[in-house]
Amino acid sequence: MAYSGNDNAEADSEENRIKKALAKQLKAMQIEEQKKQIVRKFLDSDAYERLMNIRIANQELYAQLLDLLIAMIQNRQIKGVISDAEFKGLLAQLTARPESSIHIIHK
Repeated sequence: MAYSGNDNAEADSEENRIKKALAKQLKAMQIEEQKKQIVRKFLDSDAYERLMNIRIANQELYAQLLDLLIAMIQNRQIKGVISDAEFKGLLAQLTARPESSIHIIHK
């Protein structure tokens, strides 16, 4: 069975696409690790543990919290170490939903 040059080009293209995807994933993992190291300096051990539990339970919320914490650190809004109670307050603000109310109008 003879292989055409086109088959080799497709295989190389597929290999390059896989390499690029792996490189992109590796870079994303490195960035997340850097963010975790930065945030860890500003959270006490209980707050950091809570953040890691959120990471396991809700990846989207974790990403929002991590980005928010990084922004607060960059803007110098965080001074010192955030306790677990303060972290819970920040989490409550981020996940707060307006209360819905039902109004019944009697005729």
